[in-house]
Amino acid sequence: MQRDRDAIDAAKLYYREGLSQAEVAAQMGISRPTVAKLLQHARERGFVVIEIHDPQEAGAQVGDRLRALFSLDDVRVVHPPQAPSGAGDHPSIVDDLGIAGARFLEEVVEDGMSVGVSWGKTMLHVARNLRHTHTRARQIVQLKGGSSRSNLSTNNFETMNLFCAAFNAPALALPLPVIFDQVETKHIVEQDSHIADVLNQGRETDLVAFTVGSARRESLVMNLGYLSDAMVEQLVGVAVGDVCSRFYTHDGNIAAPDIDALTVGISLEDLRARPRRVLIAGGTYKAEAIETALWMGLATDLVIDEHTARRVLALHERRKHLQK
Repeated sequence: MQRDRDAIDAAKLYYREGLSQAEVAAQMGISRPTVAKLLQHARERGFVVIEIHDPQEAGAQVGDRLRALFSLDDVRVVHPPQAPSGAGDHPSIVDDLGIAGARFLEEVVEDGMSVGVSWGKTMLHVARNLRHTHTRARQIVQLKGGSSRSNLSTNNFETMNLFCAAFNAPALALPLPVIFDQVETKHIVEQDSHIADVLNQGRETDLVAFTVGSARRESLVMNLGYLSDAMVEQLVGVAVGDVCSRFYTHDGNIAAPDIDALTVGISLEDLRARPRRVLIAGGTYKAEAIETALWMGLATDLVIDEHTARRVLALHERRKHLQK
């Protein structure tokens, strides 16, 4: 049928070649209204199928799957640009997570809440993106020690100060190393009334905001000067990640009990007992750490990037297959 042939020709020029309707009309020797009718005919006959791939919609589907699998209350999925092939994660991931994490916390932190906060690169970006709110939290509690023995900074003070400014609350800081040399020294320090109170307040928070770290030699906690080379090798060999510097294995066990005994801050058990637990993390190199943390039930809410979210889903499918 000639009308079908003309409709296909017009559709190819318009959709495939990118010509305007006026240019199609000139090339085919017909009027512009005729081109519009031919394009409509092409769509009606099924010669042209228009698909819209909305990354926001795709991300929502990923979020729904994560929410269902891990019994989460809320999942926010960010959509950073795709990194060049072989380049790993896009550098903007931590910025996007910081913005999304900050907006989410602005929604859920309420007057009178005691809010626990961990530190790290992701949490610093969250803190820097928090806006001043009218919410008056009761206090902002540092969940783990944060002083450094190396030239690297944990940025724990800046993170805490920005949270306090955003939610109009005083700080309960923990001005200690995150890992001590000796268990005996740690126990003595923890008996100080102020330190004991901060640690206890961390265990009683209404909401905690935290991230996960990967068990890689390059991770921040591995390079703060607390851990010997032997300790680092021990952790790299068995751990998949850490939450509040508590390293855990793929099976959800403490990776190195001897190192964990030296660590100052909230335990995984106490963190899991908090009523609202907001995990903000991304980057495919953290996927296994995130999947395990979710499987352990450490989070009630999640902010993550889409690419890592898909990797987490794949890892969880593999976990279920291995458990059969």
